[in-house]
Amino acid sequence: MRSSRRRWLVVAVLALVDPVLAGAQATDCSTLGQNSYVRAALREYYYWYQQLPDPDPSQFDSPEAYLEAVRFRPLDESFSYISTEAASDAFFSESQYVGFGFRNKLVASGDLRIAEAFPDTPATAAGLDRNQQIVEIDGQRVADLEAAGQLDNAFGPATVGHTVRLRLRNPDGAEREVTMAKAMVTIPTVAVTRTFDADGRRVGYVLFHNFVQPSNAALDAAFTQLGREGAQDLVLDLRYNGGGLVSVAQHLADLIGGMRTNGLLMARYIHNDRQSARNSSLFFSDAPAALSTMRLIVITTRASASASELVINALKPYMPVVTIGDNTYGKPVGQYGFRFCGKIAWPVAFSIRNAADQGDYFGGFPPDCAAPDDLDHPLGDPGEGSLGEALHYAMTGACSAEA
Repeated sequence: MRSSRRRWLVVAVLALVDPVLAGAQATDCSTLGQNSYVRAALREYYYWYQQLPDPDPSQFDSPEAYLEAVRFRPLDESFSYISTEAASDAFFSESQYVGFGFRNKLVASGDLRIAEAFPDTPATAAGLDRNQQIVEIDGQRVADLEAAGQLDNAFGPATVGHTVRLRLRNPDGAEREVTMAKAMVTIPTVAVTRTFDADGRRVGYVLFHNFVQPSNAALDAAFTQLGREGAQDLVLDLRYNGGGLVSVAQHLADLIGGMRTNGLLMARYIHNDRQSARNSSLFFSDAPAALSTMRLIVITTRASASASELVINALKPYMPVVTIGDNTYGKPVGQYGFRFCGKIAWPVAFSIRNAADQGDYFGGFPPDCAAPDDLDHPLGDPGEGSLGEALHYAMTGACSAEA
């Protein structure tokens, strides 16, 4: 179920968006005014507007409740959403959000683990690290919270200063309690950049977290480093990357494609029939730090979504692209932002297709080589399951299961 995947996207709901104000802002900020504004935006711009029901907007106590009731659920169970202006602007402009600074993962029923802790955050100050198990949240067992359907909200509101008490279990079985207060956290857009020697080939590795405005400079620095170190192939780790700005996806694709793709069609935006004048094409361009990568190997999980999938799909017509790990999320559509009353509505407004007219991958991209997200090893460690499989493929051109 797609709703169960939301807990993978712990940091934020990272949509494939460009922050465009499409239409006039709402002037009536009563509940009915907000609901009516969202209704009008959906009826004009929503990709599936023809499938919208038309309930009375006065019957809903918030625009969020209205959107939840009318979205086209066969495909849009979680893509369209409403956020605060402050949260969206902080994330897309500064790679920031209000939280503790860790990413969690439900690896099995009742088994919630730390997948990653960001540096210089309340999480790292409290000693949280990859593969620790969260046993209790504010005195409630994780298994009980999960059974009651309360796990997604167990860490509380996105409010600076909100505290949570966790009981943690280390891999050696030792347990301890920590208390943390939420703060404004900065996510490192590029967390790890390394080069490996894989049987005589130089293989670059980049762990990339999100497609936001600070990402371009961080990606340029990472690719410049890989170029100096002679990287020929690239392992791009998008396992926790839920997406972000189309413009950053375009820049990353330029860095990977280099001269091979310069000037060629990258993708096409397709809108509904009321907005067909907005249909447009994106083209690859020159990026000074480009690698002209011979082969792209992408590490993916079910948290790899949106702009991450766009990069994979856009490059497939032009170069070998191999996926390692697990199935991707499946979001071949994008949003525009509608600002109103201190909020932004992000309804699905267009689909995206590559130069070979391939899109509609709502089931995600299956991995070419299955591999675990190995919490026993740090991210960027060649012994970690997915990275180890990626390096094996770089050396042999085959999955380890085929050896």
